[in-house]
Amino acid sequence: MKKSPVSRTGWHKSSYSNGGTNCVEAREHPSGSDVRDSQNPGLGHLSFDSQEWALFLGGVKNPLSK
Repeated sequence: MKKSPVSRTGWHKSSYSNGGTNCVEAREHPSGSDVRDSQNPGLGHLSFDSQEWALFLGGVKNPLSK
């Protein structure tokens, strides 16, 4: 995981945000995904490669499985 200065479009709020104000936004691209705070988008984002993103999503969907 690293901070990335790369600028891409296509940000969307998490489907788990339920319209709330404490949300994260994500955008997918060929090399992985980026995540940022929707309240402070100008502060940057974290970038994940495809494998890291898949592992993260697997953990979110099944937090107790190993």
